[in-house]
Amino acid sequence: MNTPTRYGAIAFSEASAQRQRATGSINWYGDQMSVGDHTGEPQELDGPTVALIRATDSLFISTVTPAGWPYIQHRGGPPGFVHVLDSSTITLGDYSGNQQFVTLGNLDHDNRVALFFIDYPTRTRVKVFGRAEVIERDDDPEFIERMLTTEQGLVRTRCDRAFRIRVEALDRNCIKNIPVKYSSERMAESLRLARAPLIEEIEQLRRRNQELEDEIARLSEQ
Repeated sequence: MNTPTRYGAIAFSEASAQRQRATGSINWYGDQMSVGDHTGEPQELDGPTVALIRATDSLFISTVTPAGWPYIQHRGGPPGFVHVLDSSTITLGDYSGNQQFVTLGNLDHDNRVALFFIDYPTRTRVKVFGRAEVIERDDDPEFIERMLTTEQGLVRTRCDRAFRIRVEALDRNCIKNIPVKYSSERMAESLRLARAPLIEEIEQLRRRNQELEDEIARLSEQ
């Protein structure tokens, strides 16, 4: 029985289905493709995906130009700069950049977006399809300030607007070819934990050495 998913309806076309038939992977994905007007229900973010998104410090956002070209842009910030309001809504501030406004211009024409999140230490990646609403600071300054607030404190940067993205579909699989990478902060913490036993042992040896020196001095006085 065919059970179309929203992700399958968006991502899989007849062209991709032809490729899948040629390789046999149609047996894995065929049931997800849309049938007529049945395109599946909007998907919701699950717990692990929410945790990954809230912890991220980097993402890629893709939009579509009026001419139909894909356009991809990197967005970064401290962990927590991407907010998950609920299982269907992702938000983030639009920090001041190079003033090209390509993403914004595209969204004025077509509100469809694709977000790509990747966590290198766990080799996990998540693709999210959604529809974005642009919220200007003048229209909702409190919302913008909320987007600048993280667990680490207030992000000190210019932010004139924010994106509120309604999730349509998502996909999280295939760790193949994702390299394992660690941030400098995570490496520093790992090194600290690894060095802790050695530092304690060195301190114990220093204390023992001092005790021996004190004992030698006492015996010399006698």
